[in-house]
Amino acid sequence: MHDVAAIQALIEPLFPGLMGVRVTELAGDRVVAEMPVRADLCTAGGILHGGAYMAFADTLGAIGTIVNLGPGKRTTTTDSSTKFIAGARVGTTVTGESVALHRGRTTMVWQTSVRNADGKLCALVTQTQLILSNES
Repeated sequence: MHDVAAIQALIEPLFPGLMGVRVTELAGDRVVAEMPVRADLCTAGGILHGGAYMAFADTLGAIGTIVNLGPGKRTTTTDSSTKFIAGARVGTTVTGESVALHRGRTTMVWQTSVRNADGKLCALVTQTQLILSNES
């Protein structure tokens, strides 16, 4: 199994690193991370952009899948559904918790709750990750 430091090193040079995603907890069925709500991730009103919520949640579901992959396997997102509920203001931090709903041989399904600094649910994202062979 991967640890938090190894996963953080993996995502740091990639888009999640650019967004400021910091993994704080990691288990086979759960991933927790934080992301600062910076001005460059916001809408004109100083509220976290919907795409930033989606990218944050997609990252957590992908990490959860990576932790569960067998040798010679990789993953990609095939489906994602987002429900926006509340906003997160610039200068704060959002927390995402992704839990496994299904961990199969060919797909995994993850549900991510994104909460603002007050603990209020801002977005609920459910995604499906396809498991592929590195040979394809």
